[in-house]
Amino acid sequence: MPAGKLTSGRTGLGAFAFAAILISFLEPAQAFYPKKGDSAPHHGVRDARRKVIQGIDISRWQGEIDWAKVKDAGTRFAFIKATEGGDHLDPNFKRNWAEAKKHGIPRGAYHFVWWCRSAKDQVRWIKKHIPRDADALPPVLDVEWQNDSQCTRKISRELALAKINEMLKGLREHTGKKPVIYTDINFHEDVLEGELNDHPFWLRSTAAPLAKRYARDRWEFWQFTTTGRVPGIVGDVDRNAFFGSEREFDGWRQGRFDIGARKWQGGEPKFALRAPPPTPAGLRAPAAAGGTKLKFAPPGRIPARTANSGDADMTGTVRRN
Repeated sequence: MPAGKLTSGRTGLGAFAFAAILISFLEPAQAFYPKKGDSAPHHGVRDARRKVIQGIDISRWQGEIDWAKVKDAGTRFAFIKATEGGDHLDPNFKRNWAEAKKHGIPRGAYHFVWWCRSAKDQVRWIKKHIPRDADALPPVLDVEWQNDSQCTRKISRELALAKINEMLKGLREHTGKKPVIYTDINFHEDVLEGELNDHPFWLRSTAAPLAKRYARDRWEFWQFTTTGRVPGIVGDVDRNAFFGSEREFDGWRQGRFDIGARKWQGGEPKFALRAPPPTPAGLRAPAAAGGTKLKFAPPGRIPARTANSGDADMTGTVRRN
């Protein structure tokens, strides 16, 4: 920049400092995980990037993973694909499961549901392949419509809920832990709206705050991008945020805090905590991120879907992995 553009060195330094402060307020979350990124970031999910506790979900499609680098980047948890339907085991599951533990990353297994297989068959397959590790995170049941698979037919809401309840019961009996439910916008609207509210929900929205996509008062995990970049993983990876505080995360891991019901089951803190309120996603960033107050419209129904819908949230899923 030509010298004549600045009246003095003091003015230049002052302008630089002001710009730095302004950037820190606009994107305070970047300081939490400076080594992580996004190949196609969306402003609508900025609130998720401000959450203190963040992690990833992975499968065979992430290939060979350098878990030491993943850990060094600040990854706090990993959901790892284990099983699908009643006869598929992710070929990288055992290695990823062992390596995540070796490098001290809390990890949980997820099962992808096939609606054309019986719940009984899928529970049997889950019990055969998902480990009963005492230190593992609670398992995840991934429920979506299978628009891009061989099992494309939709079943009734009543039958879907019956199968989900049977598989949740099987997972809980097998692991001793209350499962997390992963879902996307379409399936939630068709089947899960108003159901299973005592379970933790892991919701997908990559282009807007969850409160604008789901008729649900609260959430526990938010999959906010499928184009994340994390050292140790080649190419895109899903990134996720946990709703609460360090104490709540630790309490959940130890089985002392039910994040779905928001209830302590022993070891409840004896002093007031500055934790996010049980309200729709995105109302307040954590204090560590500046405590920025945000204003969003109340939760609403999803716009009518059309064949030409361009909303990325309508099509992407964990299933793509």
